[in-house]
Amino acid sequence: MKTKNTELKSLDVEALHQKVNAEKIALQKLKFAHAISPIENPVRIREYRKAIARILTEIKAREIANIK
Repeated sequence: MKTKNTELKSLDVEALHQKVNAEKIALQKLKFAHAISPIENPVRIREYRKAIARILTEIKAREIANIK
């Protein structure tokens, strides 16, 4: 869940896509669990969203770098 930007920079694009898919699935499961009964730490939902955003930002930055 906690992903550092240095970790993301060391991964290739395919690994980033796999990681973002895994994070999205985990977020969806967490949201379903929270809807049924409140989870202990609802801040985890925000952390997953931020992790997904970081990964997608890195993917987009690499796409832009490849275009130039």
